[in-house]
Amino acid sequence: MPSGGQLCMSPDNWNVLAARIQAIQLPATSVQPTTPNSVEERIPVVPMRDMVLFPHMISRIFVARDKTRQAVEHALVGDRRVVVVAQKRITDDRPSTLDALHPVGVIANVVDRQTQVDGALKVTVCGFQRTGIVRITDGEFLAAEVTPIGEQGGQSKEAAALSSAVLDAYQIYAEVDFSALPPGSKARFSLPSIGDPSLLADTVAPLLSTGIEQKQQLLETSDVVTRLKRLIELMSAGRPKAVA
Repeated sequence: MPSGGQLCMSPDNWNVLAARIQAIQLPATSVQPTTPNSVEERIPVVPMRDMVLFPHMISRIFVARDKTRQAVEHALVGDRRVVVVAQKRITDDRPSTLDALHPVGVIANVVDRQTQVDGALKVTVCGFQRTGIVRITDGEFLAAEVTPIGEQGGQSKEAAALSSAVLDAYQIYAEVDFSALPPGSKARFSLPSIGDPSLLADTVAPLLSTGIEQKQQLLETSDVVTRLKRLIELMSAGRPKAVA
């Protein structure tokens, strides 16, 4: 079964946020995002039990389910694209219908894959565009017809102002002090004013200690202003307390 992926860097290190925002680069094999509202057919599907992938997020996931392995292998001999989408029920071993999957996932590029000693695949994927799941076909592997989702409000003045508020909230939430950066670092990493509010939102979202449903809601929010406001609300609530 696919296991949840993780960010490659610790959320308690300011380098996570600064370097990911400033230096995110899609792999050379990535293709350009398609036009919103266009429908594409038969992109292999990678259903996830315990992770929500975001655009620009690089994650390593473990694949053991046969159909998911077939989906990855099919992608590798093609254009390397897959649709990574969270399944609704973690106990579902065969999520093969629209009802079994969340309606929005991410078109991602398969960067690398390695076969582990136990036979499972370790796959590195890089997300690059939100997409709506239109139809699922269940054959040798799961495939989907998808409609890439455009974003709204990302270039507005309100989004720019909220970007600074998100960074302020993240400093408190993750106990990170950007003022302690070495001289010149703020300018180099464009902090605290981030020029791409959508990228900022999608960089911060996977770093939060929130549940799958809350992260899925963030993924499904195409309006950037609304997404930034929701991030501030989540971070203002603080980190979930550990259960003794």
